[in-house]
Amino acid sequence: MNPAPLPTTDQIRDTLRSVIDPEVGINIVDLGLVYDIRISPEMVAIDLTMTSPACPMSDLVLADVGSALAAAWPDAPPVNAVLVWNPPWEPKMMSDQARKALGW
Repeated sequence: MNPAPLPTTDQIRDTLRSVIDPEVGINIVDLGLVYDIRISPEMVAIDLTMTSPACPMSDLVLADVGSALAAAWPDAPPVNAVLVWNPPWEPKMMSDQARKALGW
């Protein structure tokens, strides 16, 4: 039996749009928090950040990332979501849609 096809980075990114930053109320993709997605047969590796290193909700966001991807891609390899702080997040990393939602 052939293994299930791996999701693409675009598919992973689309799935991550369901993960909402609980403090801001906007998804982590449009906030510009997802820095990198790497997919291999062994692992889906995601580098993401928070709007601030002091964000108290980072554990919740990481758990939501894993849950969203496991639900959407149950046959995909395990997810390794890692918080990174470089480059530091800046408001200019947000999508136009996120800026509008925040009134910026």
